[in-house]
Amino acid sequence: MNNSPGAQPFNTHLGKEASLRLKVLQAVIVALFIIISFRLGQIQIVESQEYREIAQKQYESEIILPANRGIIYDRNMNVLASNSTFVSFGADPILAAINARTIAQRFSKLFNRPQSYYLKKLQEKSHFVWLERQVRIDFLRKLDPQNLNGLVVIQEPKRLYHHEKIGGQLIGCTDIDNKGLAGIELAYDKFLHGVDGYVVFQRDGLGKARPSIDYPRVEPVDGNDIVLTIDINLQAIVEKSLARGVETNKAERGLVVVMQPTTGEILALAQYPSVDPNIFGKYNLEDQKLRAVTDLFEPGSIFKIVTASAALEYNLVSASKKFYAEQGEYIISLPSGQVRKISDVNKYEWITFQEAVEYSSNIVMAKISDLIGSERLYKMARDFGFGISTSSGLPGEVKGKLKKPAEWSTTTLNTIAFGYEVGVTPLQITAAYAAIANGGVLMKPYVCMKEIDTKGAIIRENIPQRLRRVISPLTAVTLKNFLEGVVERGTGKAAALTGMKVAGKTGTSKKLVEGHYETGRYIASFAGFFPAEDPQFVCLVMIENPRGLNYSGGMTSAPVFRDIAEHALSTSDVFSSISTSKIRHVNKVSSGELSSFDALKPTTTQHSNSKINAISVVPNVEGFSVRRAIDLLKKRDFHPVVIGSGIVIRQHPVSGEPANSQMKITLVCQPKSWTATTTN
Repeated sequence: MNNSPGAQPFNTHLGKEASLRLKVLQAVIVALFIIISFRLGQIQIVESQEYREIAQKQYESEIILPANRGIIYDRNMNVLASNSTFVSFGADPILAAINARTIAQRFSKLFNRPQSYYLKKLQEKSHFVWLERQVRIDFLRKLDPQNLNGLVVIQEPKRLYHHEKIGGQLIGCTDIDNKGLAGIELAYDKFLHGVDGYVVFQRDGLGKARPSIDYPRVEPVDGNDIVLTIDINLQAIVEKSLARGVETNKAERGLVVVMQPTTGEILALAQYPSVDPNIFGKYNLEDQKLRAVTDLFEPGSIFKIVTASAALEYNLVSASKKFYAEQGEYIISLPSGQVRKISDVNKYEWITFQEAVEYSSNIVMAKISDLIGSERLYKMARDFGFGISTSSGLPGEVKGKLKKPAEWSTTTLNTIAFGYEVGVTPLQITAAYAAIANGGVLMKPYVCMKEIDTKGAIIRENIPQRLRRVISPLTAVTLKNFLEGVVERGTGKAAALTGMKVAGKTGTSKKLVEGHYETGRYIASFAGFFPAEDPQFVCLVMIENPRGLNYSGGMTSAPVFRDIAEHALSTSDVFSSISTSKIRHVNKVSSGELSSFDALKPTTTQHSNSKINAISVVPNVEGFSVRRAIDLLKKRDFHPVVIGSGIVIRQHPVSGEPANSQMKITLVCQPKSWTATTTN
């Protein structure tokens, strides 16, 4: 053994090394402790709220409680759209994991979907998924959801349209979440939709979802109701007459707009083919559109009222002034050295200005436009509302096309004079004719009468808006005489009514497709109003591409106008209802232009319920039950005298004859089983 003083014991060296390792370990432990303490402090203090929210989301779900959508009524408070209660099933995939296969099996059996469809939903990384939406409430009893953990049952309102295809495009539709997609439903969605509520669900110790007591249940606020200016009875009449007219003429499409001229109220807006809002999405996009405001067309001769108005208003032409109609073919030499030909259907020689309107002479209108000039003709068209949106409140409305005079070619002045090189909407044309019927004053068209809250109080009311005077009263009277002559002697004879004067104008324009006029494709129109002496209805009828031998507006659209007028006057209370509306609004008309929804003004005004006997012809009650016929006649201030019982088979005086208050109407009746034998 070495005992020298310089030698180091072996165990002493090992002791120092162990001591160093211990100190390093202690330092690491202290460092880790400091880091962990710092992180815990950060989590518990600095980031506590964030982690608290994450934790809550793991056992809480917010479920929307949908609001009931407001009801849509017609002007007489007939329900057009309301809500029905359906049931929807959802699930929390985390809670439902323990019995996902059972849920999938039951749902598959009830709803005829594969189990894999539901299993895929129940495996989503989400706190809530929909399994089935808006199904009949009797499925709730069949499913027995109490024993299915994680399943959520919510009762939801679903939109119900009561008149099927009547007014389909106008009313529009909603999506599965009750948000407006088209028509009135879209245009007034912010009034109708309401405010959804919600409830927070938490998982309890057994994993079942229950409403949380820590969060208040926020109840939904139901939407407000909308009352339209539409009369559903008139709408039904219009749609039936339009369908008959389109089918008779083997046409592609058709539309009708009916307006009250003194107020601007849209009374009916119909299209063919029609659509059912209950299955709106099954129709093609062309048929879903509200074409009275979304589509443009070149109006043809129904636009001649603009040319005639300018000539009369600027005292350029008298009604009796004669023009040479060139025997149906007018050749014009252009500055370019080319020639242009303007043709008339009939070969006239010398005719008066009034006759030119009555017989619809393009040639005479072109000659008159040379006297008017581009600036004055443009101003008159603009004053009538062409090239400007009507701001009716209907969705998708376009403003049309009316070029400024600086953009006109050498032929534009003559062409616009008879309704080409200008793009208009059907609603614009209807409003222009309403201005003539209203003594020269243009009214703002509108379709929403008022908004009502859930307690029945009026929140906003749309009142008639006078936009501007377009022509003088004298010019309006002269034009009315012209338009009466169109129906009495001219191209619109097929629109004539027995015992009542009608004023109107026919139009037949070639259809413009991709910049070219297609041979044999036309838009046939008739625009008019009645009674001519005190107009209550302005009506535009358009038939697109009639395929019969007679494709003119006078032969296709004018008969539809007459059919609508006859049925409106004889089989419904529409006429007196609209006339009463005119009286109600007579002191409410204001001036100035408003944008689409601004016309809904807060109001406390209540309408008067005064009635007037506006009918001036005998209504048609043949085919009615005697009780219904008596009720109708008494409402119109007639005195019915009944012979027999059952169904009215004959009446005297016959329908359409002039009438007066307390006139006796004799009704000859027979029981339903009685049949008459007739010989031809």
